[in-house]
Amino acid sequence: MSNSSTAASIEDQLKDQWNDVLGRISSKQFFQSDWDIAAFVIFFAFIGLILLLCVLVLIRCCCCCCCDCDSQVDKRKYTQKVGVDNLAMEP
Repeated sequence: MSNSSTAASIEDQLKDQWNDVLGRISSKQFFQSDWDIAAFVIFFAFIGLILLLCVLVLIRCCCCCCCDCDSQVDKRKYTQKVGVDNLAMEP
């Protein structure tokens, strides 16, 4: 009997939440306070940052696959010393 009352309780809660959502949509008041707006902005900024990082990783992987041959040739090209000696660092 407790399972059926729990299921009915959960069903009533879901109906109440659904009616609350529909009421907010019809009244065009999506957020109850400024904290709701701040949480919404922070959440979507976080999601946007994660998506941006994923896109950058995909671009990096695609470029490495296509240009891997060229990058190793450039590494071999600079085997000799480049720059000026800092004699002050000598013992």
